[in-house]
Amino acid sequence: MTVTTAPPRAPQSAPVRETPRLTSGHLPFWAPWAILVGSLVISGILFAIVAMGSGDGFNVAGWAVVAALVYLALITTISSLVEGRRKGMDRLVTGVVTIAFLIAMVPLVSVAITVVVNGVAGISAEFFSSSMRNVVGEGGGALHAIVGTVLITLAAAVISIPIGIFTAIYLVEYGRGGRLSRGITFLVDVMTGIPSIVAGLFAYALFALFLGPGIRMGIMGSVALSVLMIPVVVRSTEEMLRLVPNELREASYALGVPKWRTIAKIVLPTSLAGITTGVMLSISRVIGETAPLLLTAGVATSMNYNLFQGRMMTLPVMAYSQYMNQGIPAQAYIDRAWACALVLIVIVMLLNLIARLVAKVFSPKLGR
Repeated sequence: MTVTTAPPRAPQSAPVRETPRLTSGHLPFWAPWAILVGSLVISGILFAIVAMGSGDGFNVAGWAVVAALVYLALITTISSLVEGRRKGMDRLVTGVVTIAFLIAMVPLVSVAITVVVNGVAGISAEFFSSSMRNVVGEGGGALHAIVGTVLITLAAAVISIPIGIFTAIYLVEYGRGGRLSRGITFLVDVMTGIPSIVAGLFAYALFALFLGPGIRMGIMGSVALSVLMIPVVVRSTEEMLRLVPNELREASYALGVPKWRTIAKIVLPTSLAGITTGVMLSISRVIGETAPLLLTAGVATSMNYNLFQGRMMTLPVMAYSQYMNQGIPAQAYIDRAWACALVLIVIVMLLNLIARLVAKVFSPKLGR
C-alpha cells in the first residue's frame, strides 16, 4: 500500500499593512489637516487681493469665515468622492460641530484675555489690604468689597441651600406628581426666568415694609440673591435625586429602614457629588449680580462686617461704580474696575474647581 504525503507548505509571511491612499476608499489621517491648511491659504490669498484692491486692512474675521466655508465644501466633496456619500456627510457634520465649538469659544477666550490684560494693572498689595475710605484718585483697594461679596454670598447660600434641597426632596420622594408638587414645579420654573432686578425689588419691598423706605443692608442683598439661587438649587438637586436607582431605596425599605433614614443615609450620599456641583454653580451664577445689590446692599467705601447694619459693598457693584463715577485721574478708577472684575472671575473659577474636586471625591465608587 502506497502512502502519499502532501508537499510541505511554504511559510506564510505576516500581512503587510499598507498606508491608506486616496484610491483605497479612506482618506489618510493627514488629509483633513492638509485641506484645512489649503482652505486657510486660499481664503487668505482672496482677502489679501481684496485688501490690496480696496486699500482697507486685512479682515481677519471674514478670512476665518470664508476659510471655514471653503474647508467644509472641500472636505465634503473629497470625502464623498473617495469614501462615499455617507462618510462625506459625517465629515460635514463633524466640521460644522467643530466650527460651532470654536465660535462659542471666541467670546469666552476674548473676555478672559481682555479682563486679565486690563485687570493686572490694578492688582497690587494695597488693592487686597485696604478699602476706599477717604480715597480720592489713585490708591485704595477692594478689601471691603471682597469681604462684602463673601459675606453676602455666604448668607445667601445659607438661606438657599437648605430650602432648595428640602424642596427637591419633597418633589422627588414625597410629591410624586401631586397637585402641590406640580404647583411647586411651576413656581420654580417661573422663578428660574425672572430678571435679577425683580429679585432686588422684592427684597427691598419686603424690608421696606418692616423697616421703612430707604433702608440698605447686606442681609437684604443676601435675600435678593437667595431668590435667584433657590430655583437653581431645586432643579439641580431634583435631577440628581432622580438619578438614584429605585433599587437602592427598595433594598433599604426591605430591611425595615424608615423613609426619612433611607433618604438621609442612602439617597443623599449617593447624589452628594451632583448636588454639590449644582450648589456651587448656583453660587457662581449669583455672585456677579449687580442690579439687585445696588438696590439692597447699596454702595459703601468703608469696611462693614455686619450684615444687619449699614450699607455693604460688593465686587460687582464696586466695578460698576468705579467705571461709571470716574474721578481724576480717570485711569485709576478704570484700573480698579478691571481689577474688581478680574478678582471676581478668579473667585468664580475657584468655586468651579472646588465643585469639581468635591464631585470627584464624593462620587460613588463603582465596583466590579
